[in-house]
Amino acid sequence: MAETVPDNSPFVAVVGGGPAGLLAAQRLAEAGQRVRVFEAQATVGRKFLVAGHGGFNLSNAEDLSRLTSRYGAEEARFRDLLSHFSPAELRAWAADLGIETFVGTSGRIFPVAAHKPADLLRAWLTRLRDLGVEIHTRHRWLGFAGATGLRLRDETMGTEAGREP
Repeated sequence: MAETVPDNSPFVAVVGGGPAGLLAAQRLAEAGQRVRVFEAQATVGRKFLVAGHGGFNLSNAEDLSRLTSRYGAEEARFRDLLSHFSPAELRAWAADLGIETFVGTSGRIFPVAAHKPADLLRAWLTRLRDLGVEIHTRHRWLGFAGATGLRLRDETMGTEAGREP
């Protein structure tokens, strides 16, 4: 779990509340950073939930060398990228959130039938809140404001403001 972070320490801003942004926020918070996630939509994880409608596979359990061999000339690059969150680590992460998984005959990783995408997302958001991650929806990133701030448009208010991350 995250270390105690002084209330006056700066925030790290994560722009985008999809799976990559949420995982980045989780890892940063676990490393002791104060984190704010800014998402343009009304909720985070929307595409994650939509992807679950066609059979909710989380990843591929295939051996890393076999999987990355499909990337041709970029094989080494993808081996490095994919080695940071292996299928076994993904399954352990889901289990830590209370979501049991299995490897199907297709070689893909699925939650057990009792769990839907919303269950995993709900558990994940609870974990992020417990880590102190702040999630700000309907905040569209417009660029940077000076050396340390962000320009965001608060869609609920219809206003633009420079904001420290």
